[in-house]
Amino acid sequence: MGQDADRPAGTRRDAIRYCGAVAGAGLLAGCSGSEAPPSGSEGGNGSADGGSGGDEPSDEDAASDSYTAAMAPVGEVEFDAVPEDVMVYSLLYADLAVALGHGDAVNSLGFDADAGGNTLDAYYAALDGVSFDREGLEQLNTGSGGGISVDRELLYELGSDLHLADPALFASFDGWDEDDVVEVRDRIGPWFGNIYSRRHAEPPEAYRDRYEYYTLPEIGERVAAAFWEEERFAALDAVREDLIETIRGDLPPAEERPTVAALIYMDGTYYPSRTDEPGFANAHVRPFDVPDAFTGDDVTYEMTYDHEGLLEVDPDVIFHQYGIASYYDVGAIREELTDHPVAGDLSAIANDRFYPSGDPVQGPIMNLFQTEMTAKQLFPERFGEWPGYEHGDAYPEIPADERLFDRDEVASIVAGGTE
Repeated sequence: MGQDADRPAGTRRDAIRYCGAVAGAGLLAGCSGSEAPPSGSEGGNGSADGGSGGDEPSDEDAASDSYTAAMAPVGEVEFDAVPEDVMVYSLLYADLAVALGHGDAVNSLGFDADAGGNTLDAYYAALDGVSFDREGLEQLNTGSGGGISVDRELLYELGSDLHLADPALFASFDGWDEDDVVEVRDRIGPWFGNIYSRRHAEPPEAYRDRYEYYTLPEIGERVAAAFWEEERFAALDAVREDLIETIRGDLPPAEERPTVAALIYMDGTYYPSRTDEPGFANAHVRPFDVPDAFTGDDVTYEMTYDHEGLLEVDPDVIFHQYGIASYYDVGAIREELTDHPVAGDLSAIANDRFYPSGDPVQGPIMNLFQTEMTAKQLFPERFGEWPGYEHGDAYPEIPADERLFDRDEVASIVAGGTE
């Protein structure tokens, strides 16, 4: 199992006990009957001071206060306390931690914390009191040239209560396999994550029989159970449901909806993604039921288009992914394409419908903003004009009467106000 195989099992955190993989794991309401979180934990209101203020619980009390959460492919996990030191790989789970009032528990991110943090900041700027402190976060991936490399030694150094990441994903990394994932689980702390639901991709073979695909709310419910925050997540998800109801109640007839292409552009090449396939990557586009411009093509991760090829598809609207406070200056790309002798003929360019779009690895707060943004880009006459966006800025200010969800309500939920 590698150089760490002889580490003593005693280094594992005692606060959380892994209960074994359960095939077909559903959400177990192990804490739903309790009125308070386990002693010593921050618990349901997300207050900053945490703790119950009482004496340390006895072993008998601790056992009675334990609770469970479950998610495929890890199965059921038993918690004796709400996790306070959490390894996070993707923005999905960082955003979830913040949404549930536990952003301070995050000790790491998969990639550059400033890059990812900038994206979260761009959305959180519109929410009073909501922020993500990325100072001192460890960067997990040290790979280069497209490879992903995470040193297991770093996970021992972090000593996390919980690894809020998909173990199947880590088993696919350079130098990792299922035995390494089990070692981390047993000697440091449990895994709790599911990422292949992003596009319903096939996980590594060792995990396929116990994998399930979840929607974004279903992932949120399960992570909320792990943090003893089901009520808070339910309140936040109600905002999403209201937003979707608002959108679906005012969509134009299907025949009047534009064709849409989601892609990334780099150095003369377009990298397409399907918007009409399952997975939470499309959670901000799916409510609009717009036709995917790539429907006639067999789009895979290996497929690319040049300018001539995309002109043959000629989508009405182009969404450039990772367009908000992230890696791509969509405004500069739009100018480049406008001046190009072929790309300039694209309908989306000629009609000024080439837009910055969201991050597919989205959490619940990100999804609210990204869905609102998509509504304004697709149907400005119904949902209000998209005001435009400058690279690196925060999410643009939307007039109060044109906002599709209540910022103050979301900020209050994150702060712990669920009633």
